[in-house]
Parts: sequence; C-alpha cells; structure tokens
Amino acid sequence: MQPASPDMPPDPRPRPQSTREIFWTFNWLALQGFGGVLAVVQRGIVEHKRWLSPEEFVEEWAVAQVLPGPNVINLALMLGDRYFGLRGALAALAGMLALPTALIVVLALVYAQFAGQPQVAGALRGMGAVAAGLIAATGIKLMPTLRRHPLGPRMAMALVALVFGAIALLRWPLIAVLLAFGGAACVWTWRRIGP
Repeated sequence: MQPASPDMPPDPRPRPQSTREIFWTFNWLALQGFGGVLAVVQRGIVEHKRWLSPEEFVEEWAVAQVLPGPNVINLALMLGDRYFGLRGALAALAGMLALPTALIVVLALVYAQFAGQPQVAGALRGMGAVAAGLIAATGIKLMPTLRRHPLGPRMAMALVALVFGAIALLRWPLIAVLLAFGGAACVWTWRRIGP
C-alpha cells in the first residue's frame, strides 16, 4: 500500500496495525471456516474489519480464484502483502494454516475411529447442504457490486448466468470456464476502461 501523497487525503478505512493482527485475524477466520471459508472471510474482512470494500473484495477474490492453489490462501497472501509486504503475506499464510492444521489432524484421528457409523456419514451430508447455503448466501450478498461493474449490471448478470450454466448444467471443467468466460470478461472490461 502506497503512502498518501500530500495532495490526497489519507485513506480513512481501517487497516491492520501489525503482522500479529493479520496472523490472528486469518487464524480466527480459518478456524470458523468449516465447509467453506468464503462467507466467513467476506464477513470478517469486509463487514467487520473493513480492510476492503465489497468491490475490492470481489476484485481480489476474482484474482485469488484464477491463481493456482486454495482461493482463500491466495487472498490471505495478497492482503498480507498489501499491508506489510512479504512479512504480512507470511503472517497471513501462517494464520490460515497454523491452528487449523493442528485441529484438522485431531479431527482426522477422531474421524478415523468413528467413520464407519451411519450417524457420522449422515452428519457430514448435512454439513454439505450448509456449506452450499453459505456459498450461495455470499454470492447473493456480493451481487450489488455488479451494479458498478464497467460492463454494466445487465452484462455482468449475463456472465453470471453463463458461468452458472456452464458449470452447473453443462458440467464444463472449471479451467475451461475460467479460460473462456474469465478471459473474455477480462479483455472486454479492459477495452471498456482501457486507455
């Protein structure tokens, strides 16, 4: 993040005060993210901490989606780097992985003991529905940002519908959808706001 020039007022939004705050924030978000972290991270980073606006979150999440690796890890790395460079990126990464990894190891050991019981399988299927609901709710919450998209809300919604159809109905591979629709949207938006 660049310091404000004398001609520009400083950014009034809150920002993390230390790499320790980044570590504990992402640690807490990761510990809450059972079944999907997107909803938790959006609420924590945009609504509670206000480190990003909804529009910035959508832009950062889009970049995190197209990079290889887990989306939320990519987002954590980008945010940590934004505020504290490499130290911030490493703090965010450690926060996303430290305690959650230890918890997963313990849960895996417990699951290995009870995996054969039908109640455990039923409980896990129920959590799948909750995870789908969390993702859908976050998507709906982020829809208003499309009103200010350079392609306009109608075209942005058309792209949403096309991507949904390609993935949910036609079962296209994610990489094909990203290359086809993501590439077209990037080029089209770049031309719309370009020089």
